[in-house]
Amino acid sequence: MELRTENVTRYILPLREGGSLPALAEAEDGFKYVVKFRGAGHGVKALIAELIGGEIARVLGLRVPELVFLNLDEAFGQTEGDEEIQDLLQASRGLNLGLHFLSGALTFDPAVNEVDEQLASQIVWLDALLTNVDRTVKNINMLLWHKELWLIDHGAALFFHHSWVNWEKHAVSPFTLIKDHALLKRATQLKEVNTVFKQLLDTDTIRKIVQLIPDDWLHWADLDEDPRQIRDIYFRFLTGRIAHSEIFINEAEHARNAHL
Repeated sequence: MELRTENVTRYILPLREGGSLPALAEAEDGFKYVVKFRGAGHGVKALIAELIGGEIARVLGLRVPELVFLNLDEAFGQTEGDEEIQDLLQASRGLNLGLHFLSGALTFDPAVNEVDEQLASQIVWLDALLTNVDRTVKNINMLLWHKELWLIDHGAALFFHHSWVNWEKHAVSPFTLIKDHALLKRATQLKEVNTVFKQLLDTDTIRKIVQLIPDDWLHWADLDEDPRQIRDIYFRFLTGRIAHSEIFINEAEHARNAHL
């Protein structure tokens, strides 16, 4: 399990959605990427959530744009006229994260576009596992590309790591915000999905995903743990949550039944 690393060669335009100010940029491989910057908002923790969430989704067979490590060199962005963007680029020198740009993709609209119950259940299961607060009607984070549903933007998932306390409790806690999930009403096959997905996400697979996190993203000024110890906590959080998946499954089913 490995991600490519490319150098960003051209900043194209900011994508002013949310507070993190991602951007469309071109890399030296000639492809365009939506770049998530380490110097924005929640910093490297948002990139870690994006990386873990995206790669878990991929293992589960869900469609996610390719994730790529994107490097910004010292000189990049010095000619940018917008002062806010220039500050962001300067604060993001080094390794960032990019999602392959799905040119021509349309925003998924649950009021117009149909999704079958199995796929809805798979996505709800994923977001309950990740404690992802960003798959609501207000912030859908799903795209239609070539008539297929694609998942984007997992940067708000794994919110336990913003406080980094009581992570053991968070690992076995229900995710009450699943009640706001845009696909919850269609998620009628959560138990069946749970059986399959727990087999796919064995401990070796979770360890490989967590090992993708670069050391460069794991030097946190407010923590005594080193990168190896931080990765181990992510691993233990995820494997513990998967082992006790009935907790978040029951919460999701309770929320769905309450809205019927």
